[in-house]
Amino acid sequence: MPKTPEYFKGKTIFITGGTSGIGKATAEVFAREGANVVVVGRNEEKAVSVANSLDQIGGPIGRPIGGQGLGLRCDVTKRTDVDTAVAAALDRFGQIDFLFNSAGSAIRRAKFLEIDLALWEKTYALNVTGTFQTMQAMIPHMLDQGKGLIVNMSSSGTRSGGAGKSVHYASSKGAVHTMSIGVGREFGGRGIRCLSLSPSVIDTPFQDGSSAEMIDAARKANPLKRIGEANEVAEMVLFVCSDACEFLNAESFFITGGK
Repeated sequence: MPKTPEYFKGKTIFITGGTSGIGKATAEVFAREGANVVVVGRNEEKAVSVANSLDQIGGPIGRPIGGQGLGLRCDVTKRTDVDTAVAAALDRFGQIDFLFNSAGSAIRRAKFLEIDLALWEKTYALNVTGTFQTMQAMIPHMLDQGKGLIVNMSSSGTRSGGAGKSVHYASSKGAVHTMSIGVGREFGGRGIRCLSLSPSVIDTPFQDGSSAEMIDAARKANPLKRIGEANEVAEMVLFVCSDACEFLNAESFFITGGK
């Protein structure tokens, strides 16, 4: 939690992949703390619906504290979409304090020799190019402000390599991890920090392509004997964005239950 009471009130976060899973949970957590939340997704109806629901979320003791939601359609693999969404968010709120790149997917599970070029390129377009384009569109505005924090979604698969099921995904998230370090080191002296988070298996729609056996194996292999929840990652996003963590930069934090 932040050192300063109501630290997030009136600040704005831009969340890609904000219509479900960790992105949606993070939108709800920041709305709870009074932040303005820009919910970005490829499905405009879902983005608007999530954003509208945020206006109903009260503060820690159930009182409204002023945050507003804005839902925008954006395919992060298309630079024109990204530029349009960033411009709309700035037009509405004037400033964006935090960027959370949550959009990402393995597209489908596949063993290494089953990964074709189309799957490889689609995975990289979403996870790597999407993150790159959103950061590149946002950083000039953060430089004008003199400050900003970017949090990118990596994966604990950068440790395991995704062997036997998702080397393409793990590899792309390794690129996100590396890119986060580079951006944090390049722009840290100009007020912009960049971090990445690397969760293990989290109970979200991302796991819809996983078999019951895979989920059960992940649960049994974890020291806590369970998989993670989306809100647990969301609270970590809130924490690293708070004024309790202002010396954190160019790092990745693993959220795995100890696995």
